[in-house]
Amino acid sequence: MAGKLIIVAFLVVILYNLGAGLYYMMVDKGTTNRTVKALTRRIALSVGLILLVMFSIWMGWITPHDLGR
Repeated sequence: MAGKLIIVAFLVVILYNLGAGLYYMMVDKGTTNRTVKALTRRIALSVGLILLVMFSIWMGWITPHDLGR
């Protein structure tokens, strides 16, 4: 259960950074680099989440569902 909460927390933070990037893009009009930083954080969090899920499956903490069985 804790692993699933961590995954959901990652997704919430990723969506927040995506929204922040959109907001900074509209407000700053290209005068600062806050948009780039927000989107870079989003990409880093997304890669981290993918690695965390892969590691959790490998360790057996979470199990993928069996669609083909």
